[in-house]
Amino acid sequence: MNRLDYLVLIATILAIPLYGLWRTRGSASLGQYLKGDASIRWATIGLSVLATQAGPITFLSMPGQAYESGIGFIQNYFGQPLALIVVCAVFVPIYQRLKVYTAYQYLGERFDQKTQLLGAFLFLVQRGIAAGITIYAPAIVLSALLGWRLNLTIWFAGGLVIIYTVVGGTKIVSITQRYQMIVILVGMAIAFAVAVYRLSPDLSFQSTLSVAGKMGKLEAVDFSVDPHKRYTFWSGLIGGFFLALSYFGADQSQVQRYLAGGSLKESRLGLLFNATVKVPLQFFILLLGVIVFMFYQFEKPPLYFNEPAYQRAMASGYAPQLDALQTQFDNVFTQKRAAIRALSSASSNERDQATTKLRELGAQAHELRNQTKAVLGQAGVDPKSKESDYVFITFILQQMPHGIVGLLIAVILCATMSATSAILNALGSTTAIDFYRPSIRPNASDHHYVVAAKALTAAWGLIAIGVASFASLVENLIEAGNILGSVFYGSILGLFLAGFFVRRVTGSAVFFAALLAQTLVFVLFATTNIGYLWYNFIGCAAVLILAPVLQQTIFRNTAAPAGA
Repeated sequence: MNRLDYLVLIATILAIPLYGLWRTRGSASLGQYLKGDASIRWATIGLSVLATQAGPITFLSMPGQAYESGIGFIQNYFGQPLALIVVCAVFVPIYQRLKVYTAYQYLGERFDQKTQLLGAFLFLVQRGIAAGITIYAPAIVLSALLGWRLNLTIWFAGGLVIIYTVVGGTKIVSITQRYQMIVILVGMAIAFAVAVYRLSPDLSFQSTLSVAGKMGKLEAVDFSVDPHKRYTFWSGLIGGFFLALSYFGADQSQVQRYLAGGSLKESRLGLLFNATVKVPLQFFILLLGVIVFMFYQFEKPPLYFNEPAYQRAMASGYAPQLDALQTQFDNVFTQKRAAIRALSSASSNERDQATTKLRELGAQAHELRNQTKAVLGQAGVDPKSKESDYVFITFILQQMPHGIVGLLIAVILCATMSATSAILNALGSTTAIDFYRPSIRPNASDHHYVVAAKALTAAWGLIAIGVASFASLVENLIEAGNILGSVFYGSILGLFLAGFFVRRVTGSAVFFAALLAQTLVFVLFATTNIGYLWYNFIGCAAVLILAPVLQQTIFRNTAAPAGA
């Protein structure tokens, strides 16, 4: 990065929060601080909801996911549009009618305080950890490749978000997310255009996609019913539906986004906007990863994309092993490039044989990367995050023109700030409304609760920075976030669906059903290899099955709440 890149980067990431602080200057009531005001319309809500979900992990890790394993990850989102329609039809009207600040207040209204606290507690645990991952994910990669100090990067990104989120509340989160999302979309469109432009002139764009398909990178749908496969049509449609239903219907970081402004119509339009654009956006990002993959079929890629780790291993006495692997990799790369050219001009009779040869060479290259990772592990320099998390940022730094590099680094940091601000806003609000107000200071003034919400938001920000400072990921970054959500979301969703549709169940029955369901998910996660999306379905189904059973047995003499 040069001075132009840093100028673009700093101007972008500072201008938006400063504008948001100007727009939200002055004091706010509790309702305004937690829900914004009528100036927040559906377009802002839609972009805010999109920005909350599409955090830095999406733009940093997902192109690398496609580079490594193709676009099959898109199946995770197949159930989301249907889930958003259900949220619009069922969840939003109830929240608006009850005029709740948090989703978990509904559980208190429908059941009892302990059920409300359980739902809020599960959210706080899951999202408190997720906030740390959201900050850590881009910081570890950017610090490695740009030479930034890791803790300084974490504190800069996290500290800036804490300041403006605490000051402006929900309204500033919505305003900043709108413009941060615009920067993100423009930046990714430019990245896609430059990546296509940089493709080899030896092949047309159509031929490039054809070769990518033959190399297995465009296999978007897998109808396998094997529950151990992570990405299938059925896990995406069923497990993804329950994941999205819980995330958008019962996760306060999203509920707070679409309750901003307080209008049922605006909330629904914002969610339907996401139902329309989310899957195409994810496909576009994955396709960008495939384009980067095809670029590196003609332009020799690094043997290992985390170049600083590779150089540390070279300096630690492992140069002979790595040089030998580099020689083999160079040879495979040359053969693979020739095989692609041969495939593009092969007759129909020769195409199958050429495709087989190309896939064999691709497998050899993949194996050499795995051997390189093993050597780096022996050298004690290999980070826990996957190499694929470094693919897209390496492409940006090495292949993009100056100015665009700064913009795309700003895209990653804007995504970090937008997602983190939404999470902190929700964590602070939930702690203040569901725990502090009813249990510690039940009769204080609105001003007191605003101050409490600000203090709790700041406290959660410091906790998130602490988690980020000690984080050590063992999965691809985007998988880590989805796995963490899937472990908790099913039980949380079960609480809400039991409240909506199981009319005679009481708080005690659903409370213990949720505890048993969460325990079941923990046990399955620790002892089996089921695709993680299924945990959303399993946790939710367990609550809906166990709650009526407990109601008819252990709690049969407990009366259902009035109006249930």
